[in-house]
Amino acid sequence: MKTLTSSHPATGPRKLRLLPLLAATYFMVSGGPYGLEDIIGFAGYGRALILLFLLPFVWSLPTALMIGELAASVPEEGGFYAWVRRAMGPFWGFQEAWLSLSASIFDMAIYPTIFVSYLSRVAPSLTSGHRGLLLEITVVILSALWNLRGAVAVGVGSVWLWLIALSPFLALVGFAVWTGAHGPHAAMGAPSRVDLPAAILVAMWNYMGWDNATTIASEVEDPQRSYPRVMLYAAGMVMATYLIPVAAVAWAGIPPERFSTGAWADAAHLLGGSALAVCVVLAGSLDSMGTFNALTLSYTRLPYAMACDGLLPRVLSKRNAANVPWVALVACATCWALALKLSFERLITVDVLLWGLSLILEFAALIILRRREPDLPRPFRVPGPTWVAVALGCGPVGLMLFALWAARDEHVGPVPASLFALAIAACGLPLYWLVRRFVPATEFNGHSDR
Repeated sequence: MKTLTSSHPATGPRKLRLLPLLAATYFMVSGGPYGLEDIIGFAGYGRALILLFLLPFVWSLPTALMIGELAASVPEEGGFYAWVRRAMGPFWGFQEAWLSLSASIFDMAIYPTIFVSYLSRVAPSLTSGHRGLLLEITVVILSALWNLRGAVAVGVGSVWLWLIALSPFLALVGFAVWTGAHGPHAAMGAPSRVDLPAAILVAMWNYMGWDNATTIASEVEDPQRSYPRVMLYAAGMVMATYLIPVAAVAWAGIPPERFSTGAWADAAHLLGGSALAVCVVLAGSLDSMGTFNALTLSYTRLPYAMACDGLLPRVLSKRNAANVPWVALVACATCWALALKLSFERLITVDVLLWGLSLILEFAALIILRRREPDLPRPFRVPGPTWVAVALGCGPVGLMLFALWAARDEHVGPVPASLFALAIAACGLPLYWLVRRFVPATEFNGHSDR
């Protein structure tokens, strides 16, 4: 079987080290507490804290362990696409990439929108009318230019954005603890309007995306050691940065009914005044920028890897002097810019379902490679025999079935959201045969162009 390592060389002199990779992974998954507000509003503090504490053990941790083993044993450009292709062949590898790229159209549309939404709280004149759309397009362009400098530039930038985005929450937590020590605490029971399935879906969305960092494996220093460590470190960090602020505002006595999208700014104003609120708003804008920037790094490696394997036109495999697949980057950025009006705020279910389907293929790849290639070097291995790996996948698969059930009353236009997501996933089948028919086999020569 052809391995992909020689097909996707990393010729750049510098590679992504542990801390920048950790920061980029953190943004690809989370970016901070932004996005948790609806969980509190839908479920109340008590249920939100239980949900945010328990969900990682059946959703995030099994995924992180699976990714740790596969990324360490198959550290190739394209990440999860390369694993599925190696384990199950090019057809299923194509489906894996299609699920992720189609989900990105909905996912990436929201971060520039959030950037403008937060900025409008302090500078509404800059974001009104067509100015808002121009700012959203600017976020896409800036991220593309930043990514053209290479993975190291994105990773180092993620470290600084990480510190800036989280710093206002350190102050918010401090004010909340002081306020709670001198006043009444919020009720930990249910709010007046409870929607637990919606809260679970939002929590699943906030805890997903762990595999995104693996698409740049050939651009990472010592990926066999780095990825398992990053997966476990990031899982703990994300969990902590979710639980601590939610517990703090509950302690401070802010009613859960006041929480909806963007409510962290209101909480900051109540606890620390207008200065802290402005800091939270500006940090929220930078957080959205950091997430979009890090995900641009991840998603653009998929069409590049597929082009190297002859599943997309070879022009997408061209790299610049910074080792960046610039044609794939321009193509992806153009698609995301055209999709900016497809606000993802009402389509969380679609993104969760598409990503969840790709996750099932990744767990299948783990089990198949365990059986088919037992002697494959595995610097990190999920403890126990193969049945343990099977058991790990049961939690994410079960949550996927729950997401399908929870989406029964949600619609994208006249179409049920679950049916809409499944229809998008099914489009990958005819697309594969079209690609194999119209992309000449001579497009693939086993090497990328510079």
